[in-house]
Amino acid sequence: MGRVFVAGSINMDVVATADRHPKVGETVAGREVLYFPGGKGANQAVAASRLGAKTTLIGRLGRDAFGAELRAFLGAQGVDLGSVREANTHSGTAIITVAASDNTIVVIPGSNALVGADDVADVPLTKGDVAVSQFEIPLPTIAAFFQRARAAGATTVLNPAPAQKMSGELLALVDILVLNETELGFLAGAELSDGDEAAKIFAVARQLQARADQTICITLGKRGVLALAAREEFAVPGRAVKAVDTTGAGDCFVGALASQLADGVPLRAALAFANAAASISVQRMGAGPSMPTAAEVAAVLGAG
Repeated sequence: MGRVFVAGSINMDVVATADRHPKVGETVAGREVLYFPGGKGANQAVAASRLGAKTTLIGRLGRDAFGAELRAFLGAQGVDLGSVREANTHSGTAIITVAASDNTIVVIPGSNALVGADDVADVPLTKGDVAVSQFEIPLPTIAAFFQRARAAGATTVLNPAPAQKMSGELLALVDILVLNETELGFLAGAELSDGDEAAKIFAVARQLQARADQTICITLGKRGVLALAAREEFAVPGRAVKAVDTTGAGDCFVGALASQLADGVPLRAALAFANAAASISVQRMGAGPSMPTAAEVAAVLGAG
């Protein structure tokens, strides 16, 4: 079994729950405030680790109370923190409002903005490993990480969120791109909505495809997943569940997918597994703490 290496963000999520989201300039009464370990990199690493993959996280934490809490939480999830360094600033923080199962998020990068090429320079990647990243650390760092991964024969997985434009050079380093239809439309310069037919989504994905052998996976929530694997197109059905908090669902999907790829599982089966894992995570509050175990996902898949 290969290992999963995640270069990415580590945040403390400060979550306020309310009956509805405030309008601009409005104050609404909230129900409670909760503190959850999060950040896309940490979430994806926790998901992969809980699902049985040997997982290393590469990132930075601040020298503050949040940093100490985050390090303790991640260590308890079995994530290797040997490549998580300290920065002389505050830890990344996300301010999240959850109302009617939907969320709004403001992310303050803090120490995540200081993750550089030197942080990924000595990562012991080998053939069969999976290198994962997202867009909450500097893009040049991701490029350096993926260049090392491809040179070592590892598989690169990019979740380009929060969406921002990237160079063609970075896109070409990606073996598997995992994104939702909004992010796909943004990166491809096309208009997409959550009601679009699969044929239209696939056509836009083909426009974005940087290499003939590149895989693009488009997550559609309860509608499932569409995958453009080189020239093959296929769909993985979604699962209808009662969502409590969708924060971190996409990260759960990415971490679960990485865990399966590191174990040599074929793409279609890996996507079905990841889809089931994400459907479990949305039924719980919080991002990092909501990630399921392999036994939980197996039970869901076994139930049909």
